[in-house]
Amino acid sequence: MSPIGSRLNGVTKDLYLQWAQARENWRDAKAQEFEQKYLEELWSTVDKTIGVIEQLDQLLARIRKDCE
Repeated sequence: MSPIGSRLNGVTKDLYLQWAQARENWRDAKAQEFEQKYLEELWSTVDKTIGVIEQLDQLLARIRKDCE
């Protein structure tokens, strides 16, 4: 995994852990709504973004190699 992908993955995991801790005390409908409205989309988007970053990293590596 590229350094940028690793960093994004790491901060996302940190956010997930913080959210899990918050959910231990915040268990009402608003917490569920917040998770569904914002966090579920965020998790999905981050996964897709990491995939795109990896593809770009591979493309840049090929370009660098071709330019040598």
